[in-house]
Amino acid sequence: MQPANFHVNRLNHVAWRCRNAEQTRAFYEDLLGLPLAHVVCDDRVPSTGEACAFAHLFFRMRDGSFVAFFDLDDGQGASDPTTPGWVNHLAMSVGSLEELEQARQRLLDAGVPVIGIVDHHWLKSIYFHDPNGLRLELSFQVCEQSTLDGFAQQAHRTLADWVALKARAPQPAGGAAR
Repeated sequence: MQPANFHVNRLNHVAWRCRNAEQTRAFYEDLLGLPLAHVVCDDRVPSTGEACAFAHLFFRMRDGSFVAFFDLDDGQGASDPTTPGWVNHLAMSVGSLEELEQARQRLLDAGVPVIGIVDHHWLKSIYFHDPNGLRLELSFQVCEQSTLDGFAQQAHRTLADWVALKARAPQPAGGAAR
């Protein structure tokens, strides 16, 4: 096989499921000192099109990479067997959109199924699985630093809106805690 004509530069984010967005925020931001840098709330999964309400929280580490979490508003954590396959994943960055396209083609040429290039408006990403079934993402940041700074300024407000919305939602059958 030819050497790769792209380079995986650094970790972008690793994402896991969390039981409660606000408790997770308090732990990672208040206790560990990782600033809440971005929150995405949606009712549809961009990479799969699956209907699922979620809040996706990003906490910035000193090197600019992130630890991220999905709150699916059901009180279940990362080890729950009902966690959708798109939630827990390792995301790494490449240096350009051209490298992302080259990585995608290399994977396809090797017979690896690839989803994307998915446009997240601040990242463009491809998704695939390693031989162990771990979901991987390669991404290229397409936005300016000022956009990331704007996300950080809105992150607490977006999270508060998610928490308020979910507090108003009907409780699951059996009255399980959120």
